[in-house]
Parts: sequence; structure tokens; C-alpha cells
Amino acid sequence: MVLYVFFMGCKDKPLDSYDRKVAPPIKDEQNLTVSNETVAIEEAPESAETCISRAVLYYSKGKYDQAISDYTKAIEIKPGDAKTFYNRGNAYNAKGQFDQAISDYTKAIEINPQYIEAYYNKAIACKAKGQYDQAISDLTKALEISPRLTEAYYNRGVLYFAKEQFDKAITDFDKALEICPQYTMVYNDRGNAYKAIGQYDQAISDYAKAINENPMLAETYYNQAIVCYKMGQHKLAVTDFTKALEINPNYAEAYCNRGAAYLTKGQYDDAISDCTKAIKINPDYAEAYCNRGAAYIAKGLFDEAVLDFTKAIEIKPQYAQAYYNRAISYYKKNQYDQAILDYSKSIELNPTDAQAYNSRGLVYGTKGEYDLAISDYTKVIELSPMSAKAYNKRALAYYLTGKYDEAWEDVHKAQNLGLEISPGFLRNLGEASPPKVLENIKVPDNLKVLDNITEPENDQDELITYRE
Repeated sequence: MVLYVFFMGCKDKPLDSYDRKVAPPIKDEQNLTVSNETVAIEEAPESAETCISRAVLYYSKGKYDQAISDYTKAIEIKPGDAKTFYNRGNAYNAKGQFDQAISDYTKAIEINPQYIEAYYNKAIACKAKGQYDQAISDLTKALEISPRLTEAYYNRGVLYFAKEQFDKAITDFDKALEICPQYTMVYNDRGNAYKAIGQYDQAISDYAKAINENPMLAETYYNQAIVCYKMGQHKLAVTDFTKALEINPNYAEAYCNRGAAYLTKGQYDDAISDCTKAIKINPDYAEAYCNRGAAYIAKGLFDEAVLDFTKAIEIKPQYAQAYYNRAISYYKKNQYDQAILDYSKSIELNPTDAQAYNSRGLVYGTKGEYDLAISDYTKVIELSPMSAKAYNKRALAYYLTGKYDEAWEDVHKAQNLGLEISPGFLRNLGEASPPKVLENIKVPDNLKVLDNITEPENDQDELITYRE
């Protein structure tokens, strides 16, 4: 079962929308209009200040193309003004034209190497382009100039989080809170960083502080619910997801993951209902289809499950978990070849998934293709050397192919790892080929022979595999 985790990103708004200092009032008028400024520019066509004043007004009205045009005229008249490049960069940034914005911020910095706002907003533009290292460098430069710039610490922390450098992220979030203890979203995001490194108590503490500062943070209740789920506190997870939905009734992720929590609690109808609501809000939500399909499997509705997993794959063709769960559905429908195809696709997409190899080995064993089952269980052991069950299953497959010495070797390894081997299987194997070493092996008399490897120990455990 996929529990899709939503991470609340950084505050990407530039430091200021535009620099009002660039545009001094004209004729001391208090309520300038674009029309006023058009007249002024006709009266003083060579005035950079007039072009800038009108650009500021255009920007404030969201007319970014006109603002860019006037800033460009001002730059042609007065090419050495760092603030004009900076403000044109803000207009490009507002339009999502990040390359042009970065170019203008860079020019502003060349003219004025101490231009804090230009470094900061350049970092925001670089982040939007996925240039995290450059963004971190620019924020670091801004902090060298202004060491108490809270937003710079916060956004650099978010960038470190994105790079999975969680300790550095926490350090920056700490600094931001030292400067501004009421910065609510920093508590939320520091909680996310603690969650990422498995320090769940600290994460819960930070989420509680964020909620105390602002009880209407749906995202924080959501993230707290994720931590509760990870800690096995599924009832509390449901409570927090519910609170998030009270605040934001259109929170598709909260419906999807409350459905996941219900599924874990065995409340399958509730899980289906929540996932259906998530799909209604977002018809392209692959994870919601996958979770609803998992609930259908739990209810024995395998045809419905196949339809949901197929839809998830249509939306997200590289979704390994959907292939994996659809394979379980096909296995339950005795459609073993289709199950093998889906397990194989899941493995192709996620070649280190030991559970997928284990499950495909199960299907091969069901079909009597024991050599292929042995190959898959061997791969499980390579990926999870402490998997006693994999040794046990491979021992069964070796037994069924007449490789008794190999079977005994795997039996010993499974027992050394603490697994209690079926007495029936030990009896059967002992009759076929007495072990060379009988230490710690007890074979009771008159026990039923175990002669197949077709059933997993716990189908539900194979289905509900937590993957963030």
C-alpha cells in the first residue's frame, strides 16, 4: 500500500514585489495612474525615472509585459542602474521566465555586489529551475551580507531538504526560528526534516508548535498524521487526517492517506470511500486508485482491484507498486502468467525490491517452475541476507527438485536465523535424504507431510507494504 507523503514547500515569494525606491513620486501626486504616467512620459520621453514609475504601476496591476517594456526603455536610457535590472528581473520572475530573471538579477549583482535582494530573488528563480546548488550559493551570499535574513535561512533549509541533506536543513531551520520564533511554517518543515531521519518524537513536537501558532494549518495536521502512521498509531493518524480535511475539504492527499490508515485498521469500506473522494477531487490521482485497489483486494473483489491498478498504471506508467499489487490480484484470480508479467515489470522498475522477487518466486512455485522460484528466492537472499523465510522457501524448492543437500543447508541457515521450520517438511526431507548434520534438528514422528510452497505466510502483509 502506498502512503503518499505531501511535503509543504518553501515560501517562494520574492523578497519584495518591486523596489518602490526606484520610482520617486512625480509632481507629489498621491494616487498615480498609468494614464498619468503615460502623459508624463510623453512630456519627458528621455527620463528613465518616468519609465520606471510607469513600470512600477504596471507591475502592481499584474501587467508584467508592459512593466518589462518600460524597464527595458529605462535601462536603454540609464544602463548602469542595478535596481532597474532587479525590478525587471522581478517582472520576468512573476511571468515564470526564470532564465531572463536570473540574467537580470546577475546583472544587478554585477553592478552592486552587495545587493541582498538580488541574491535572494535569484536564488528563488534558480530553485524554480531545479538549480539547487546555485540557489544555495546565492542564499549563502545573501546571508553573508545580512546574517539575520530569516527567509534566506528558511529557503536554504528547504533546498537542503530537497537535496536530502537533512542535518543541514535542520540547522538552517533552527537559525530561522532563533531569529523569528513565531515563524510557523519553519516548525512544520523542520518537523518534516526530523520525520525524514526517523526522529518522530521531535517531528511531532514541531508539528504541535506549528499548530499552536496557527491551528488552521491543514498541511501540518496532514504531516503529523503521516508520522503517527509511521509510528503505528493508526487511530491518531485518522484523527489528524480528519482534522486536515475539516480545514481543507478538498485535500485529496488527506482523503487518500486516511483511506490508507483505514485499510491498515481493517476498515475496508471506509478506505474505499475515502479513496473514491480523493479520485473525485483529482481524477488523475494514481496513488488513490492504488490504495482503493488494495482495499478491494482485502475485500476479495479482485476484478475491481485489477481495474483500479490498471487505471493507476495508465496515469503513472512507471508506478512499480501498482504493477506489484495488480500482480497480487491476478494471483488471487489464478491468472498466474499475468501475475508473473506484472511482478516482472515491478522488478524492472524497482530492481532492489526483495518482496517482488519473493512474490514472483511464490507464483513460479505455484506453477511448478521450481528452478525459477529458486532463482527468485536467491535474489531475495542477496537483497535481504537475514531473511529466514527466503531460506526456508528456497529449501522447499530445492526439496521439490531433488536437491536435498542444498535444501538441508538452507534449513540450517533459516534455523540459525531463528525461524521454526515446519516439522512436516523436516520429516519429509529427512525421509528423502537424512541430513549430514542433525544438530538442533528435531523431527517428530507421525506428522503431516508439507509438500508445497504455494501459499505465502501472510498475503495481507505482502499487499500492505508501506512505501513512502
